[in-house]
Amino acid sequence: MSQQTAARGRAVWALVITSVAGFMAALDNLVVTTALPSIRDDLGGALHDLEWTVSAYTLTFAVLLMFGAALGDRFGRRRLFLVGITIFTGASAAAALAPGIDALIAARAVQGVGAAIMMPLTLTLLTAAVPAAKRGLVYGIWGAVTGLAVASGPLIGGSLTEHISWQWIFWLNVPLGLVLLPLARLRLAESYGTGAPLDVPGTLLASGGLFGIVYGLVRGPADGWTAPLVLTGLLAGAALLAGFVLYGTRAKNPMLPMRLFRSRAFSGINAASMLMFLGMFGSIFLLSQYMQGVLGYSPTEAGLRMLPWTGMPMLVAPIAGMLADRIGGRPVVATGLFLQAAGLGYLAYVLTTDASYGIQLPGLVISGIGMALFFAPASAVVMSSVRAAEQGIASGANNALREIGGALGIAIMSSIFAAQGGYETGQTFVDGLRPALMTGAALVALAGVAALCIPGRRKPESGTEQPAPHARVLETAGH
Repeated sequence: MSQQTAARGRAVWALVITSVAGFMAALDNLVVTTALPSIRDDLGGALHDLEWTVSAYTLTFAVLLMFGAALGDRFGRRRLFLVGITIFTGASAAAALAPGIDALIAARAVQGVGAAIMMPLTLTLLTAAVPAAKRGLVYGIWGAVTGLAVASGPLIGGSLTEHISWQWIFWLNVPLGLVLLPLARLRLAESYGTGAPLDVPGTLLASGGLFGIVYGLVRGPADGWTAPLVLTGLLAGAALLAGFVLYGTRAKNPMLPMRLFRSRAFSGINAASMLMFLGMFGSIFLLSQYMQGVLGYSPTEAGLRMLPWTGMPMLVAPIAGMLADRIGGRPVVATGLFLQAAGLGYLAYVLTTDASYGIQLPGLVISGIGMALFFAPASAVVMSSVRAAEQGIASGANNALREIGGALGIAIMSSIFAAQGGYETGQTFVDGLRPALMTGAALVALAGVAALCIPGRRKPESGTEQPAPHARVLETAGH
């Protein structure tokens, strides 16, 4: 077998393995949304408990992503990838077997830990296995799979809940994880980063700060924004995050080097990613409930009617990746974000208690195309904005900010929904949904503005395409 054929085979296996792993991690962001009524019937729990079945996952996922990337850089990316899959698979089984709502929330938090280790390493392992000239197309396929997983969570969760049981939204991960473990061990090459010490203080500051803010946002509508625990969470969270930023500018080996944000490309794409996920997650969270609670669709029917939005990444994202290779990532990303903002704004304008599917369809299609145009070029911009030795940290930071945006999006848009409307009648739901969707549209449009700050296309700098001399890449696949 020639070296070229062997390299092509490694690239294909890396794409398959990392795409499936990314699908699992991304799917579990929103897979429980359409299952919440069934979970409440079986396990009980108040509304804020049900919110935590979503937030417990996104929160631990978000706050530990960069730490997971650093663990991979230090102890071996393939090795930690296997650890992450093992934790995620075991926690999925625990969630399916949960006897009560508290046990389910705990299992979801552990799932997030596994995803935080696994997800940032998918892009790093994929980048190491694919030649620079082919990365746009490969990132497009990876982005399509990941984007489809995020957006199709309500459909898959609703279908499994309606036709089997809600436990199967978690059992689904177990066979996938068991198949991935031997494949990843045999087919992925081991690689390492700089070997810098782990940043435990930075992880604690970021984790504590984000937990405080998300806790305050989740509890605020129920307890009141002036309640002592809510105020404490918000203020302490903000103080800890400020401490994290200050620490990152002074520490010798910070988890997230703040100097990376001196790059307009890195700053712009990360701001765009966070704002895009903030608007998108909150919108999907509420729209899936609108289709069931107001329009009367079953979970499966609601998911199928969202397919023009959720299925679009599989069709458009690979094309977007190739387009970004030709004209650069900035125009593709920005166009996608403005299209998604337009789609959300349209939906906010036309949704009523008896809106026909035909009137919703243009907004769903426009949002789907916009989301698809964002995913693949965004990944390419992130990975090309830093030196090869820092790609693990860059991937972790970008994924963390996306997840932070998702967690904050659900909390913020749910708060707007609760302040302006509620679940009492179809009209009160629409009264809360419309301003929430307009907020989501504004945030995604702001993400488009951030994307325009990314520098235009230029020749790659040395170090962004080739591994840094001190990065050790051990070709041990198959051993």
